[in-house]
Amino acid sequence: MSKQTYRVCLCFRRRFRLKEAEVPEDVQAVFEKYSENGVMNLDHFYEFLKKEQGEEKLTKAEAESLMESFLKEHYKHLKFFQHRSLYIKEFFEYLLSGINAPLPYPPNKVHHDMGAPLSHYFIYTGHNSYLTGNQISSDCSEKPIVDALKRGVRVIELDMWPNSSKDDVDIRHGGTLTPPVKIIKCLKAIKENAFVASKYPVIITLEDHLTQDLQAKVAKMMSETFGNTLVPRSECYLEFPSPESLKNRIIISTKPPKEYLETEMLQEENGGSTAKGRKPSEEKAREKENPTVVMKGDIEDGDYQDEDDRDQENAPTEYKHMIAIRAEKMKGGIIEWLRVNSPGVHRVSLNEEKLEKAVVTHGTEIIRFNQRNLMRVYPKGTRIDSSNYNPFVGWMHGAQMVAFNMQGRGRPLWLMQGMFRANGGCGYVKKPDFLLRLGPNNEVGFDPNRRLPVQKTLKVKIYMGQGWNLEFRRTHFDLYSPPDFYVKIGIAGVPFDSAMRNTKAIEDNWTPVWNEEFSFPLTVPELALLRIEVREFDTSDKDDFGGQTCLPVSELKTGIRAIPLCNHRGDMYKSVKLLMRFDFT
Repeated sequence: MSKQTYRVCLCFRRRFRLKEAEVPEDVQAVFEKYSENGVMNLDHFYEFLKKEQGEEKLTKAEAESLMESFLKEHYKHLKFFQHRSLYIKEFFEYLLSGINAPLPYPPNKVHHDMGAPLSHYFIYTGHNSYLTGNQISSDCSEKPIVDALKRGVRVIELDMWPNSSKDDVDIRHGGTLTPPVKIIKCLKAIKENAFVASKYPVIITLEDHLTQDLQAKVAKMMSETFGNTLVPRSECYLEFPSPESLKNRIIISTKPPKEYLETEMLQEENGGSTAKGRKPSEEKAREKENPTVVMKGDIEDGDYQDEDDRDQENAPTEYKHMIAIRAEKMKGGIIEWLRVNSPGVHRVSLNEEKLEKAVVTHGTEIIRFNQRNLMRVYPKGTRIDSSNYNPFVGWMHGAQMVAFNMQGRGRPLWLMQGMFRANGGCGYVKKPDFLLRLGPNNEVGFDPNRRLPVQKTLKVKIYMGQGWNLEFRRTHFDLYSPPDFYVKIGIAGVPFDSAMRNTKAIEDNWTPVWNEEFSFPLTVPELALLRIEVREFDTSDKDDFGGQTCLPVSELKTGIRAIPLCNHRGDMYKSVKLLMRFDFT
């Protein structure tokens, strides 16, 4: 057994033994139950997977494949005929391996119904996707776009501005000191990386501040870059298409030029109805009666100033035709746009503060609106450090595009990453049925702020952790001794489900053993995330970070599982993991 020495002062040193991971008593008991004479053969292993791990649909052939995969990866020196059994050491290592994952394996297996309209899904959405850091002075680059797409993000935001000589298009955060990046670099980055992590559609939301000649230039660049993968414009979607029907396609979404006024006028002259069921004169009267209110400093792709509107009226045809999903102005206040009853579907944008205020009095109406239409929620303008907000406010009310600063870090971003680990990490997660249903009187039955009966209880046992000594230097957590790790664990979800608990801190140990159990009653398990965070206790300063992950409860596999932990940004550590047990009652 190896040792570590820490210097306390010039003449005094402390020596600590590095303990190897020991097999927990529960694991030993399970092995004895499903083995004979200290050997777990394929039949035993298959029975263990079905009865202990809840893998009821697993076939014996699949169980054999799992055993073979593990043994070939970890014991490459063994011959094929030896790959037929596990001893306690191999069984323990299997439980700690990546094959014994807490979510469906393999991780890229899509299993939700992907044939419903886009409005029926939560969509992994980025905000100011080109920024490398803060919102004021960080660089603009295609690199964060590449990183986001490789993580499974499906909505990329680009802010388009004329360059200094007015002959080309820059991507930058307007009104700030952010150095720009050329739009063509961003478009090429999207083309090359759009479908690396997922084959489902990528939506590009544009904030357009361009002149007509530059709009034409953008249209040409997009056509040449994306070719047939670009989804063409539809005059008026009666219903959004499905992710399945849009595989490997690129969708452009921004506020459309005001050509629809010309279309309506032509239809009226021909004796037809308008696309939205109103005459042009009615439209103009309605605009005067209900002018759009835009908060200064909070302008996004769905909210434009009047001068932008005038520039767009005569936008080139090729630019108009590339806009497949229209971003609408929110006219007349929230009550008015929630009552939209046109045959087509819409996309609106509002910031986090507007949403938080709106759901207080119009929560169920927002849920109803989001059953057919798309809603994009974005960070408030004061988040100059690229921090994020609570995504559950949007998710609980059916908002599909909860836009986050993916270059940031912190707990809200961990929740976002946890939500989109579901459904194979494809970037589209089907909304729960209660967010899509209407009652017999067209009422919404779900209210996230109303206490509901407990549907199930998640029981969690935390056995142990390992791997920190392989990832961190000896004095990373404490200069004078090994770390004192503890686990923060709980539920993020609707208000009545949210809770956090702490284990005790295990002193001076790189391989801590907790053996602590927790229970979490769940009223809305479909929206719940299990949040896990390891900290190192520090008596004199802020507790150090030791790893984190968030897991969708709806996909959590029961039994004894290995939980890989991630760093602040959400990148998985190579070795750091927890051994835990999950059960539902």
